[in-house]
Amino acid sequence: MAKKVLIIGAAGRDFHNYNMFFRGNKEYKVVCFTAAQIPKISGRKYPAELAGEGYPDGIPIYNESELETLIDKNSIDEVYFSYSDVSHSYVMHLASRAQAHGASFVLLGPNETMLKSKKKVIAVTAVRTGAGKSPLSRTLTNILKKKNLKCVVIRHPMPYGDLTEQKVQRFATMEDMDKQKCTIEEREEYEPHIKNGIIVYAGVDYGEILKQAEKEADIILWDGGNNDMSFIKPNLLFVVADALRPGHEMLYYPGESNFRAADVIVINKAGENPTDVVRIRKNIEKANPKARVIETNMELKADKNIDIKGKKVVVVEDGPTVTHGGMKFGAGFEYASRNGAQVIDPRPSAVGSIKQTYETYDHLESVVPAMGYYGKQVEDLAETINNTKADLVVSGTPIDISKVVKVNMPILHVTYHMKERCGNIEEEIDRFLKR
Repeated sequence: MAKKVLIIGAAGRDFHNYNMFFRGNKEYKVVCFTAAQIPKISGRKYPAELAGEGYPDGIPIYNESELETLIDKNSIDEVYFSYSDVSHSYVMHLASRAQAHGASFVLLGPNETMLKSKKKVIAVTAVRTGAGKSPLSRTLTNILKKKNLKCVVIRHPMPYGDLTEQKVQRFATMEDMDKQKCTIEEREEYEPHIKNGIIVYAGVDYGEILKQAEKEADIILWDGGNNDMSFIKPNLLFVVADALRPGHEMLYYPGESNFRAADVIVINKAGENPTDVVRIRKNIEKANPKARVIETNMELKADKNIDIKGKKVVVVEDGPTVTHGGMKFGAGFEYASRNGAQVIDPRPSAVGSIKQTYETYDHLESVVPAMGYYGKQVEDLAETINNTKADLVVSGTPIDISKVVKVNMPILHVTYHMKERCGNIEEEIDRFLKR
């Protein structure tokens, strides 16, 4: 008899693991998925059109809080953990919950889940969310463009809408994001590439996504999400470590897996505290001594020349970075603090789903997370910002949020740009291309 399986996920890695390992595999019967991290992704189904033979009604998705009940009710044999940016202790708590109810607990590895490409692949992953993958990806695409190579980005999935419609998504223009009803989180990842003339693919079925991307690309760039492993086997793997969170490279899953597998480790935000850089370098010596190491800083750049000294500002930051990524602030707060602004505590002004976000992530004090996974949440975000009655918004998100959120005050947009302080990113690309 087929083994009964439950896949623990968060609308990304879980679907990919299903497609790669379970779809069409008669030794297993996937009874259900569970969901976490992202609001309103449970209560759906993985559709029959994507699930394949044996799943005429699709596969239901429940909340992770129901794990034990689902195991007992369905006599689950094996539980497969399939999402990212969680501590080792969190993973083992889930394992303990599963095993306490009789099920085995399994982690699928790269050999069973990585696609192989006909084209050369550069992958960018990290040890934690918010370490600096996006600035590094932008740096790499600029280098490849300068060398007249057609680079196509394949982005880690964010399938929060109609999964059948999102099977393969191609983004070449800003209008493409509007047509596909992208969330704020999706826009944060796609928009900078599109503005730079880079085509982005994403979606649900990465086998089909890769086939289409290969038709347009000289080189594929995997732009990872959270600290997940690449879905495509890389020929060159960059992994970003965070000097503001030293030691996390050995404490989070699958960040440590990335750290140990990296060809090049980029220690980002390295100018903040030299002692922390030394600590990360010691972990490199222990875990991955063959990796080449580059140290980088993050330079802040504002889109307007506005004097914010003494002004009351509300800071909006990239959602995943300051929620499940665990950071207290990002580019916006850092810029506001450096330039003498009076940063308002936004928590008393929060409403609806944004207020609930503060309750869930109680480490947040001085910033508004740019949560916008559905229409009402975008409205809550706008109302929260307007309630602060600030003089202006300092936004540290990678997008122009004025295109999505309607607020009654000016918006100053601040971004990070990566700059080497030790080692050279372009030299790594040159070495790779010669090879």
